Amino acid sequence: MRQIDYYLSVISPWTYLVGDRARAIAEAHGAELVYKPVDPTALFARTGGQTLAERHENRKAYRLQELRRQSAKAGMPLTLHPAFFPTNPAPAAYAIIAAQKAGGGNIHALVQSLCAACWAEEKNVAEDDVIRDCLTRAGFDGGLAFTGMLTGAEIYPRNLDEAVAAGVFGVPFFVVGDERFWGQDRLDDLDLYLAGKL
Repeated sequence: MRQIDYYLSVISPWTYLVGDRARAIAEAHGAELVYKPVDPTALFARTGGQTLAERHENRKAYRLQELRRQSAKAGMPLTLHPAFFPTNPAPAAYAIIAAQKAGGGNIHALVQSLCAACWAEEKNVAEDDVIRDCLTRAGFDGGLAFTGMLTGAEIYPRNLDEAVAAGVFGVPFFVVGDERFWGQDRLDDLDLYLAGKL
């Protein structure tokens, strides 16, 4: 079975806009989608990127236009200036890592629920109550918000090292072997690649 390594952050609106497409593509091609949360600020620092606050105003303005357009195209409501952004992505990342390892629930639903909490529901994904609720709604033990912290804390920095080694420099990012796809707008290319057409 082919593996798609999916590097993401729930505080990235572009990760939110992936929606169900990555899961559907993986299923259509019989591939395994492995979720690998990373710290986007640390990833930018290691690969020459800039955080949103550091970017020129022209880039910030264009980002807002693109978010509006892409959310409309995807039919996904998105708050351009959410109440709790930026926030600490680590607690939600730990929960995703722990849930994926524990199994028993829907990992895709968990990731999308956490993303939507930030970008559509005006919730703080660094708060335990928000994370527990998302875990429970996705069929996982809500206690993973606490019991999974050690596992998450161990794997989270390892994901960053793996991302850099794999050529990743932003999120969302999909890696299949040596082939890399950056952004939710490259999912069609990922689909075509897995179909042997690229």
